[in-house]
Amino acid sequence: MNLPNVLTLLRILLVPVLVVALLDETPNGDLLAAIVFAVASLTDAIDGYLARSRDAITNFGKLMDPIADKLLIVAALVALVSLDRLAGWVAMVIIARELTVTVTRMQATQQGVVIAATWWGKAKTIVQVAAIFFLIAVGEPTPAWVDGLVYGAVAITVISGVDYFFGLRRSLRGAAEAQRPEPAASSQSRIDM
Repeated sequence: MNLPNVLTLLRILLVPVLVVALLDETPNGDLLAAIVFAVASLTDAIDGYLARSRDAITNFGKLMDPIADKLLIVAALVALVSLDRLAGWVAMVIIARELTVTVTRMQATQQGVVIAATWWGKAKTIVQVAAIFFLIAVGEPTPAWVDGLVYGAVAITVISGVDYFFGLRRSLRGAAEAQRPEPAASSQSRIDM
């Protein structure tokens, strides 16, 4: 198992630690949760960079890296909602987008269509991670700037989801056109009388 895959597994193993620390509802629990969330989020950036730079991309990594990302985000959102530190609708919008795009991406991949990450998708990840980190680290009451960051995360999550589906539509249309057979040229000349 290579280092990027180890980092992906570490991120998965940090998810229950994050949830337990958050649910502890103490300043030390919040501090530990913030540190764990930051470390887990950094492993996401580092494992991808290492896999690409070392030509160490594996099928395991392709499958598990996005799953680890979603587990981390979803677990943090659900824990924050259960603590009344995040509105349920915010978590539902983000989770619905993540699950819908993930399932659609898997189906598209089975049809041979791969949608590359876009600027919107990368920005979405950064803003979501920042919003969740500050919700954990700052505690309650939540300052207005953190609320603004959360609403920004919701907006960019929706925008990136719409962008993904337009990109998917273009890719599927291109794949269908590429598979369409060329019209056969007639071997007989037509003679008009």
